[in-house]
Order: sequence, then C-alpha cells, then structure tokens
Amino acid sequence: MGTVGALKRGPGVATKNDSKVARMAQFHQPEQEESPVNPLRQLRIREEALAALVTRAAQGDQTALAALYDETSAHVYGLALRILRDQYAAEDVTIDVYAQVCRQGASYDANRGTPSAWLHALTRSRAIDRLRQEAQRREREEPLEATTRLPSLTAGPEEYSATTELRRLVQRALALLTPEQRQVIELAYYSGLSHNEIAAQLGQPLGTVKTRIRTGMMLLREDLRSLLTEAQP
Repeated sequence: MGTVGALKRGPGVATKNDSKVARMAQFHQPEQEESPVNPLRQLRIREEALAALVTRAAQGDQTALAALYDETSAHVYGLALRILRDQYAAEDVTIDVYAQVCRQGASYDANRGTPSAWLHALTRSRAIDRLRQEAQRREREEPLEATTRLPSLTAGPEEYSATTELRRLVQRALALLTPEQRQVIELAYYSGLSHNEIAAQLGQPLGTVKTRIRTGMMLLREDLRSLLTEAQP
C-alpha cells in the first residue's frame, strides 16, 4: 500500500507492518523487576528451620544436631571467645552449649524467643559460669603447697583401679556413638591424626570430619556423665 492508501485507510485499520511492529515491541518490552527480597521474611524462615532442628536434636536426631551445629556454631563460638578470651575454654563452652541443647531442647519455647536468641543466652550463661568457676579455682589454689607437693611416679592400687574403670566407661560411651563419629574420634585421639589427615585418609570433606568429631565429642561427654553417675555408689 502506498502513501495515499495509508492515508485513506483511516484510524483503526492495521496493516501487516503495523502488526509486525507491535509484535516486536511486545517482544522487547522490558521484564518486570522481581520483587525485592524481604530480609525479615528470610530471617523468619531461617529461625523456623532452626527451631525444627532444635526439636529433632532433642529427640536424639544426630543429623539434626550436626546441621544445627554447622548453621550456628560460628556465632556460639565467637560469643564464647569474646567473653572468655581463651580459645580452648571457648571450644569447651561451645560443646557444652550443644550438649545442653540435646538435654533441654524439648523445653525450648518459641514464644519466648527465637532459637538464635536462645542459643545466645545459653552461650552467655555458660561462658560467665566458666569465668566464675575459674576465678573460684584460682582463689582456692595454694601455690606454695602446689609447688612443694611431689607427685608419685608409680600409681597406687586405688589410682590404677580408677584409671581402669574410666577406660572401661570411655569404651562404653564410644560404643553409643554412630560408627562414623566413633571412627573419626578414634583416629584423632588414639591415632593422633590431624583433621586434615583424617579427611585425606577417609576421603571425606574436611568440614564433615570436623562436624563429626565435635558432635561426637558432645555426645561422648554426655554419655560419660551419665555412665559416671551410674557408677557412683
């Protein structure tokens, strides 16, 4: 159609070229922007997932305990370290916190706070208790008596019997762990291998090895505590 024809067709009469232009314009129309991520919604989803892990860990689910540890242990350890200013004490407190989760997770009340806030409170309480205990221990120490007291080079019958009984209890506690946890703990503490060496020997990721050792040690400590209580007359 020429220019004259185009002028004669009047408004509302589309040509093939017009339809083609319209289709191209629709094709190149910019996509609508995705709605922005709501950080509060993300936080709520994360806390709900943590609450589910706490519940399962309290029921004895070791996979849930490991997942909870992986997700939150950096914060727990970091807080303990800031309070105690001692790496080894902070590691002990971290283990104690997750052992407490196993014991008291069933009593966690979501209406009183999020799992993160609950773990924060547990860590702070444990770390402050550790500081108080250390201060009391230093006060009770008698430096002069400690420096003049010479340890016996040979164990007496009672000490030997106590050591034997402790070894027996440790073996019983180890038997309560999963085979994977028991394997890495034995390699670390009986064979003296580093975490990296264990990972290489087992062909497992380093993070997996560390998690199994730490969660295994949490459960081992709890099992030993129960067995020692049973062994007391």
